[in-house]
Amino acid sequence: MTDQTTPGPATAAHPVSPVAHTGNGATVPTTATIGVSAAAVPTADATDTTAPGTAVPTGAALPADTAATPGVTGTATSDAAVPTAGIATPGAPGTTAPSTDLPAGASPSTGLPTATAPAPASASAPTPASRRRVNFTLASAALFMFFVTWSLSWSLFSIWLTQDIGLSAGRSSLVISANAVGCLLTMPLYGYVQDKLGLRKNLLYWVGGLMLLVGPMYIYVYGPLLKTHFALGLVVGSVYLAMAFAVAVATLESYTERLGRFHGFEFGRARMFGSLGWAAATFFAGRLFNIDPELNFWAASVSAAVFVALIAAIRVTDGRRSAAVDAAASSVSLADVRSLLRYPAFWGLLLFVVAVTATYNTYDQMFPSYFSSLFGTKAEGNQMYSDLNSFQVFLEAGGMALAPFVVNRLGPKRSLLLSGFVMATRIGLSGLVTDPMAISAVKLMHAAELPIMLIAIFKYINRHFESRLSSSIYLVGFQLAAQLGAAIISPLAGIGYDSLGFPPTYLLMAAMVAAFTAVSVATLRPDAKGLPESVPHVPASGRDAVPEPASL
Repeated sequence: MTDQTTPGPATAAHPVSPVAHTGNGATVPTTATIGVSAAAVPTADATDTTAPGTAVPTGAALPADTAATPGVTGTATSDAAVPTAGIATPGAPGTTAPSTDLPAGASPSTGLPTATAPAPASASAPTPASRRRVNFTLASAALFMFFVTWSLSWSLFSIWLTQDIGLSAGRSSLVISANAVGCLLTMPLYGYVQDKLGLRKNLLYWVGGLMLLVGPMYIYVYGPLLKTHFALGLVVGSVYLAMAFAVAVATLESYTERLGRFHGFEFGRARMFGSLGWAAATFFAGRLFNIDPELNFWAASVSAAVFVALIAAIRVTDGRRSAAVDAAASSVSLADVRSLLRYPAFWGLLLFVVAVTATYNTYDQMFPSYFSSLFGTKAEGNQMYSDLNSFQVFLEAGGMALAPFVVNRLGPKRSLLLSGFVMATRIGLSGLVTDPMAISAVKLMHAAELPIMLIAIFKYINRHFESRLSSSIYLVGFQLAAQLGAAIISPLAGIGYDSLGFPPTYLLMAAMVAAFTAVSVATLRPDAKGLPESVPHVPASGRDAVPEPASL
């Protein structure tokens, strides 16, 4: 295991224990001194759990691949046998330990065998680099299965409401608005809890348990209630869908982004697999829906079981660094979250999300119903939308891989403004074109907009806010604000759909998005300003600097 201890100030020399272990397990008396760093030096255990600032146990053997630790004079030793005569003690040049003729493992005072030093770490134990690759793979696969589950149960949600449940476009908009209210109530709690948990997965296990129930929930509870007791169905469905999916996706994305900063990989590369999962599931969702809508919901429960297994397999084995992350996480308080309200950058982000992103999301949620209505039969429209959405999300996955380069080049603020311009353009064109092929091309613009916006949001948050509050800011400043806007805008959009029709309503929404994107040029905090000086920065990785993305 390679020691990645952060350099620390050297302390005064400390006397070495009168008995020092050699590499072959023998002990030798010594009176030499060793200069140690304030940072902990790892022992030969496979998992380093030494807290920062803890002195290394004297006589512990360093593994063979351990590099010299800053703050310790001399070089690291291996766990190979060390001659018992003339042992040079690191930190005391020229000082040697007296020789001994005692057999290996014998005590110099009694001559009896004593306990030997811990065995060196197994060659098969995961190194930090291998664990980084494993966790990247597991997190990517978990995102894939989460989006498979969500797509199977949600990608045709508005079509399910209108065709299977039999609701009008106006009543369907009320359902979407109620779901947004459920998110408003859940997001602050999820964000605060995840920030307190750091890299622990308790909340993700809770989400996984709710996802397992998606099939029975839709078939035996949610759908029947919307048909017979509409108001009760609104409440039950909004709470469940918020906790299991609408808010849970932000929690999973925030956890993955934090894990990426911890290990040094780009969040966008992992999130790309979420888009692939949505695309793969959507390709089959339309076909299954035409056979029996319930097949989608049962398939979603099966994929949720795979998601839970993948989350359980993620391990963070770097004890010292993960402890630092947990320590930073445990310091998060409600006062920290409330203090966000004093930062202009937070309010600038809220305005952009509520007026721009929320309006776009409201448009996009009812778009499948409008799209399918342009075809000769509902079944043809459903399958065409399913195929188109699948193709669009495959393009989106490629966009997720490329978006970090675009955002790093333009900067978070300009990238957010670019995504707002794309949103306004897509909504406006949807109100102008009616040909199925033309509006299909308009739909594909989402593949460029979403990756840029999502990566830019995380980078904007990390640039202008404390890293330890990233989950709260993402769920409150972005996701909650988007749902707040949707709760206000969706009923108004529903009235427009029923009274004016889809195209005129889309043109009004496009004008609103364009106007507030222009306003956000002034209200979003410039990238050059970075973190406000009044805000102390606590790196989420527990180190003095966040690593550059590693090659996986």
